[in-house]
Amino acid sequence: MFTLEAWKSIFPFETFNRDLKLLFVSNFVGAVGDGLYVYLFPLYLRDLQASSAEVGLLFSILTISTALTIIPGGFLADHFDRKKVMIFGWAVWVPLPLAFSVATHWTQLLPAMSLYGFFLSGPATSAYIMTAARRDKVTITYTTLSASWWLGYIFSPGIGGYISTVWGFQAVFFIAFVLYAAATVVLFFISGQRVQKPQVVFKETRGWSSSYAKKIILLSLFFSAVFFFLSLVRPLVVQFFQDVYKFESLQIGLLGSVGFLGSAVFSLGLGRVGDKRGKMVAAAIALLVGALAFALFIASSNVLLLVFASFLYGTSYMLWSLMGACVGSFTPEASRGRWISLSQMFAASAASIAPFVGGLLYESSPYLPFYLVVGVSPILALLALSGVFKEEKPV
Repeated sequence: MFTLEAWKSIFPFETFNRDLKLLFVSNFVGAVGDGLYVYLFPLYLRDLQASSAEVGLLFSILTISTALTIIPGGFLADHFDRKKVMIFGWAVWVPLPLAFSVATHWTQLLPAMSLYGFFLSGPATSAYIMTAARRDKVTITYTTLSASWWLGYIFSPGIGGYISTVWGFQAVFFIAFVLYAAATVVLFFISGQRVQKPQVVFKETRGWSSSYAKKIILLSLFFSAVFFFLSLVRPLVVQFFQDVYKFESLQIGLLGSVGFLGSAVFSLGLGRVGDKRGKMVAAAIALLVGALAFALFIASSNVLLLVFASFLYGTSYMLWSLMGACVGSFTPEASRGRWISLSQMFAASAASIAPFVGGLLYESSPYLPFYLVVGVSPILALLALSGVFKEEKPV
């Protein structure tokens, strides 16, 4: 049985203010809804007569939409109340599950996928967390709030797989709609957050040199490469399980739940590593563990091995929050939203073509995209540990 102290050692809520705790709750509720279908979504698209390349095309459209909305989101985060921007972002997503549920062919999902990629609130959320977090707990704050998503995802893919088998995907989408709405309502109770007035900002940023800008650009390019290769295979994992191993939706959903459990565990563990040993050390570990997971996915259909591999696969999902922590640490508060949005835009742009490319490679050989990512990930991990990304304390 967990004691209170053991619970605090896992979730550092004592370092969270009220707003961060509410944001944790909102993320968790929204993730339960999203997780009901997001992991199995490629299978739903296949049911709507989409090929692997066409599934990749839809995910590319999603990511292009993300890339196009990130920079405007950064502008809004630095000029308006970040709370309101976050609420607006959720409000756009709330009706999407209903739109997904009424489609009878994959081509009807093109507008909905564009809105699903709508990421106007992303920079505002990252900047809100960075501003509200304790300076000595930045990485663990980011990764714990990331873990709130993965905790919400732990049970929902398996539940979604069961519901879709018994009542169909339409029931899954309706429940997701209700939970999306609930997550949005929670955000109304957090405090507003605006950037500081110009005269205060000058005092904080006058020592901020161009070397930090260069560091942010290098980090953005690095994470762009990371997310290109990750996006190459993510939509293919469940298709691989279905096509090669002949698994059903319920089995695949349960493996997804194990993967999100891994995300929650690794987010909390590597968040502490990031604060103590360096954020890029945590990123390198995530890349290496993720590469091992992809290798195990294609090595055998043994269920126990795939359960273990799915748990390791969870590390790949935390790299987005690590990117926010890395970049946010080098930015002045007044322009934090813009700099974070720049790095996210780079990453999303690189990832936008990857699902379609991955789909084409998959149609040539289901194993080929996985071989590529397994080979490249260790190289990226070594680059993360190089002196190029040596961390310094920003002024």
